[in-house]
Amino acid sequence: MSERGEPAFDGDSLEGRAAGGSRPETGEEAGAAGGAPGDAPEGSLSGDGELDPRDPADERERVRSFLASSVAAAGADGVVVNMSGGLDSTVTAALAVEAVGADRVYGLILPCNKVGATHARDAEALADALGIDHDTVHLHSLFAQFGAVAPDRFDLHDEPTLSGNATARLRMTLAYLAANATNRLVCGTANRSELLLGYFTKHGDGGADVQPIGHLYKTEVRALAAELDVPEFVVEKPPTAGFLPGQRDADDLGAPYEVIDPVLRLGVDRGLDAATVAERLETRDDVDEETVMDLLARHRATAHKRTTPAVPIERER
Repeated sequence: MSERGEPAFDGDSLEGRAAGGSRPETGEEAGAAGGAPGDAPEGSLSGDGELDPRDPADERERVRSFLASSVAAAGADGVVVNMSGGLDSTVTAALAVEAVGADRVYGLILPCNKVGATHARDAEALADALGIDHDTVHLHSLFAQFGAVAPDRFDLHDEPTLSGNATARLRMTLAYLAANATNRLVCGTANRSELLLGYFTKHGDGGADVQPIGHLYKTEVRALAAELDVPEFVVEKPPTAGFLPGQRDADDLGAPYEVIDPVLRLGVDRGLDAATVAERLETRDDVDEETVMDLLARHRATAHKRTTPAVPIERER
């Protein structure tokens, strides 16, 4: 287990690998996550909407402590992490190793197409660098069989939203199979930006026992990655769902995370309306009121992903 302050990776052995997409998870639903993603994070906002940066070393210790106590409280023998070769899953796996030890972290690498296979090789190298046990399972044949037995009215061919979310749910099925077989917790990899925008699959990559970086915005995860010495090629990968060539989170969401994060900090954490958020961010050339309105509307529309299933309210007797 890496001690605090020591690098989690041997960066020299991994640098120079080809960059690609990050997490092979999708967006339709891109479900509800653990913790309380609607709670405002700590920190104060400056006049231009930027959050005073958290201390990455403090967050490193916070997450390590959270994971260690969660595993102990559950009487679990460790955690399972679905690894994609992207930033979020790599940071999550590194923190899990520090929290419970490499021998108690199991990585699942689950590509489903040629795009995912490229990132899978990165994930395998990262898992090796962390010293964790891991397996790679190519899901193409499983997904093909799933599509073959599904009713014809639900044709998954050339339907990226349907097929992407079905694949994410197959991944989580395997994660829980591994967790059940080894008495471990499923460790989610979603960040706060994704959770607040519903950019994850309900009961897919959103299904987990713990979400250790769910309180951190994407830009904060990048800062934590530097603290952990995550290889630069991982940090520099354009965030993507990894299903289609050229697909990027920024295209799906309408803005890069450098814009998304301050908008959510003001509009969700501080509860300001779209016009006020746009006014607070008016010094930035990459933010306009239409973008702010679209992001906040997406947050409202995906509220169901951040709650438990509704049940009828019992009447008073």
